[in-house]
Amino acid sequence: MEQIDLRLTRKDTQCEIFIGFGVLEFLVDDLKARPMGHHLGIVTDRHVTGRWGRRLHDLLVDAGVRTDMMVIRPGEASKKWGTLPRIFGWLVKQGFDRKSCLMALGGGVVGDVTGFVASVYMRSIPYIQVPTTLLAQVDSSIGGKNGVDLPHGKNLIGTVYQPERVYIDPSVLESLPHPEFQYGLAEVIKSAVIRDGEFFQFLERRHNAVVTRDPKTLEEIISRCCRIKTEVVMADEHDRGIRRVLNFGHTVGHAIETLSEYSIPHGMAVSMGMAAETALSTREGHLVSQDRARILEVLEQYGLPTQIPRHCDPDAMLAVMGVDKKNEDGRVAVILPTSIGTAIVKEGVPRASFREALREVQL
Repeated sequence: MEQIDLRLTRKDTQCEIFIGFGVLEFLVDDLKARPMGHHLGIVTDRHVTGRWGRRLHDLLVDAGVRTDMMVIRPGEASKKWGTLPRIFGWLVKQGFDRKSCLMALGGGVVGDVTGFVASVYMRSIPYIQVPTTLLAQVDSSIGGKNGVDLPHGKNLIGTVYQPERVYIDPSVLESLPHPEFQYGLAEVIKSAVIRDGEFFQFLERRHNAVVTRDPKTLEEIISRCCRIKTEVVMADEHDRGIRRVLNFGHTVGHAIETLSEYSIPHGMAVSMGMAAETALSTREGHLVSQDRARILEVLEQYGLPTQIPRHCDPDAMLAVMGVDKKNEDGRVAVILPTSIGTAIVKEGVPRASFREALREVQL
């Protein structure tokens, strides 16, 4: 088992990340030996509870850890303000206080909602991330960003509040449906493009091992992605500078999600966004065409989309991007790769250039 420590600017802030097969069993022993509170609340969804939720709940109870569990609806529909009162009400009814702890057991939506609740309930209580999707294991469970969507756009309400521990067990991915696994690969490729050219070559060479979920390969890609993200987050916890490069593909991707009313999954939208932002980078003279071709080839090799649906009008997308939380002073901020392994934050890209890049990758 590998352990990564995420150490941030405040001396009292540290997140321990555990990665390895069998981590779920280790989690039970670890929480018994090092309790994070006298009452643990698991928040999960209906897709996860039958496979892992009930089992983990029972193991914790058998180990003497006082544990209750709440189940929410799966998917983006739960990542809304209306979900929060139900969770807060459950916490109060079950007697959770300031010495309690929450556990997010699930994918990105469960993690985002649970992290937000933990950050504000009783003026904050500690929480744990136990990600059960590839996307959550390589990205959303790390770094402390959480929150909910508004009709105007994604993640417009939220906080930056770090989990104290993250337990990542690749064995839970064995039962993950293929589309869900694919969605996570978009975040894996994103990490390589913005930060690690050698990792990108690894993904080019090891396609078969990745898609067949070879255990050693899975552990390798999860570990690499976690190390990339922790390195960036430690340099910029609150997303004011370099951390924004982690949003490669997300400026356009979030607009696609919003316009599709979330019928297009996050990973698919991010892949489309990377294709569009790569086209923009080449158009703006930051990325050579050969590197753009390699990025598109890897996305397609892993079965990820590189074209935007025709119903996503470029002007409508630009309007949605205008209220993105990453913007400052009304300028749209977009992440542009400058080579395979490096990227920049570009503000104030001309609308005409952005519009043409979007049209270039439309179906």
